[in-house]
Amino acid sequence: MAKRKRPDWVPGRLLDWSAPSHWDHKGPRPCRYCEQPTQLRDSTKKPAHKTCAETALDQQAEDAQATYYGRP
Repeated sequence: MAKRKRPDWVPGRLLDWSAPSHWDHKGPRPCRYCEQPTQLRDSTKKPAHKTCAETALDQQAEDAQATYYGRP
């Protein structure tokens, strides 16, 4: 049996924000990461663009891996 290759991370395809709970009808607020206006909300209801949240998750994973392997 062939080993499956892990798919590469593609911006915009990591999180599924298709649920209505990720949209705030009250109007745009500054993204918690880039400060540009957005009507999207993350899972904690904070304003965030989907791609900004994915980039932050990717950075957190890189930081955790660097800490685990003792890299600066």
